[in-house]
Amino acid sequence: MDELDTGVPQTARIWNYWLGGTDNFAVDREVGDQIRQAFPDIVDNARASRAFLVRAVTHVADTAGIRQFLDVGAGLPAADNTHEVAQRIAPESRVVYVDSDPLVLAHAQRLLTGNTQFVEADGRDTAWVLGAAGLDFSQPVALIMSGLLGHMTDDDAALEMVHAYLQALAPGSYFIALDGSHSIEHGEAEKIWNEQANPPYVLRSHAQFGRFFDGLTLIEPGVTSAPLWRPAESDPRPLDVVCGVAVK
Repeated sequence: MDELDTGVPQTARIWNYWLGGTDNFAVDREVGDQIRQAFPDIVDNARASRAFLVRAVTHVADTAGIRQFLDVGAGLPAADNTHEVAQRIAPESRVVYVDSDPLVLAHAQRLLTGNTQFVEADGRDTAWVLGAAGLDFSQPVALIMSGLLGHMTDDDAALEMVHAYLQALAPGSYFIALDGSHSIEHGEAEKIWNEQANPPYVLRSHAQFGRFFDGLTLIEPGVTSAPLWRPAESDPRPLDVVCGVAVK
């Protein structure tokens, strides 16, 4: 906790604020409110992102029988985290979270035990993460990147990172990814974020985001708005958040 900087807004804490959590500071709430004023849908985006993650993890754990999960850029705990969803379906599921935020680490040390582990690392350091994860990479793994790739503003570097992780995974593994997508209003929010918060963020179109799944087989309905991916409600409203699930 000595490393915790409470004077600079941070991604994990701002998203925690939008999701109704208490693990945030005044600077996080101030920027979060500015972004919400410019882009009122941001709170709905945050909730839709979490709901998508629940549906996607449920699918790969229940339907596909995946029992290993590597969640890179996990953020702060909220309702229905990856380990909670996966282990409700199969208690033996192993979940490894990866993050470098010291507040996330403080929570992880207190909350995660047994089949749920935490690796303190920058997700871009793929070799370190893969070596420290302690998963059996000869068996299928679900790789999760929710809200992470937008913080990699260089497309080539982001693609290279995703490829490095996927190359290490066995056939039958899954890739679950989600990030903000571009619109005029969301672009205003992106501008506020990049002026004040850390780390910077870039919005990508559905086509640009779809490149992260090159070489994989996308699960229907493919790359789409998060509320439209196998929706729980009958008439979901599309939002500026793009997602996909694919199998290697």
